[in-house]
Amino acid sequence: MATETPAHPTARRLSLPTRLFYGFGSVAFGVKDNGFSYFLAFFYAQVVGLPAQTVGFAIMLALILDAFIDPLVGQLSDNTRSKWGRRHPWMYAAAIPVALSYILIWNPPTGWSQGGQVAYLVAVAVLIRSFISCYEIPSAALAAELTTEYDERTRLLSYRYLFGWAGGLAVYGLALAVFLKPTAEFPVGQLNPQGYANYGLFAGGLMLFAILVTSIGTHRQIPFLRDPPQRRATVATLAREMVGTLHNRNFLMILASSFFLYAGIGLGFAINLYFATYYWEFGAGEIALFALSSLTAAILAFIAAPRLAKRFDKRPTAILLIPAGLAFQIGPIALRLLGAFPANDSPIIFGVIFVTNILSVGLGIVANILFSSMIADVVEDAELKTGRRQEGLFFAAIAFANKSTTGLGIFAAGLIIGAIHFPTGAKPGSVPVDVIRGLGLVYVPTQIVLYCTAALLLLGYGISRASHMDTLRKLAAAADLAQEGGPAAGRSKLS
Repeated sequence: MATETPAHPTARRLSLPTRLFYGFGSVAFGVKDNGFSYFLAFFYAQVVGLPAQTVGFAIMLALILDAFIDPLVGQLSDNTRSKWGRRHPWMYAAAIPVALSYILIWNPPTGWSQGGQVAYLVAVAVLIRSFISCYEIPSAALAAELTTEYDERTRLLSYRYLFGWAGGLAVYGLALAVFLKPTAEFPVGQLNPQGYANYGLFAGGLMLFAILVTSIGTHRQIPFLRDPPQRRATVATLAREMVGTLHNRNFLMILASSFFLYAGIGLGFAINLYFATYYWEFGAGEIALFALSSLTAAILAFIAAPRLAKRFDKRPTAILLIPAGLAFQIGPIALRLLGAFPANDSPIIFGVIFVTNILSVGLGIVANILFSSMIADVVEDAELKTGRRQEGLFFAAIAFANKSTTGLGIFAAGLIIGAIHFPTGAKPGSVPVDVIRGLGLVYVPTQIVLYCTAALLLLGYGISRASHMDTLRKLAAAADLAQEGGPAAGRSKLS
């Protein structure tokens, strides 16, 4: 049975309730991420009526502006001193602002000029992403604090990804099946503006609930968490430490990899609804069912990730799974371009895409779980070299890469839609064949470059199970020495 009392206070195996409470909070991020990734660009281009390139640029600008907030939140979280620890004050404070700002983004003003609507999109997108950062970064940093055990981190993060995907996909499916279902006025449900408003209200309420549940549920873990350093942290000090993270080779390589990986993910999510609606010509009900295939993939990934990492180690497994997941994602598109895939009126078309979606999403989730667990392992590697624990800063830097490059991916999707002259408000089956073909011809090679570069960069990451255990032993020895001979002795041991 899992226990909360280990031989070493941080290398502990967590109880099931702790994993569940921690994981459930990612529902909030999953709902937001799915909304931004699947619906936002489509909504503002096809429903509000803004040019696709302008929408892509506006979302990219908002995400990049917001991304600079992440390192600041990470640093402030690392150095927060309160009776509720470093992370929980941020998590509690973010709950209501996250919900309210998410509702706003799906209710744009209708009487404003095009420029005013673009400004509204940028402003509210920055607002929601900033508030979610104040929750998500401290919450993500908890993974590295709750346990330092190599495999337990992967197990814990599996719960985080399971709930993130399950919550996001459940709301995504609900949006298509309930809020965006076809009506007499809007036979294509994805074009119904009121449906998006209703979706935003429901999703905002769920995000509020998820944040409060995980904050309250993990509150009892505060005594187990690290205290902030006893120091006076100036702006100059914090800035130097932010830059100093790039001196860690392992972190630098995983950060570089993340720029390419998240750009590919952002592009794929932003353009997914175009492929489902126009390339494969699925209806809203059929598209909603893909939430089930992705949920199946998330459950399989939840089961597989800890087992694969324990058997094969994290880095080599991630390197193999990133391109493998991409192969199933772009395979049907590439085959259609080559004339070797069934036409859209074939009875097997939906089933084939459904299965390949399970495989591509499942492999991608496993790779992302391992990716996050590898970031957590960098915390001790950096602590051994610098004497500082900066969980929030490391996870904030990855969030920065995620947001900024996901924004670039969304921008790229807008560029692709604009470059091939994709019509606004088009009905499935009415888009010219050369436009549909152009969508695939640009998308497939772009994703190959992004995903394969991400995998190759991980070759520079050098932390393994054995090296991580050796790092923990050295840190434990330094801590023991510090207790015996004072802080100076501990610092000497670390150096």
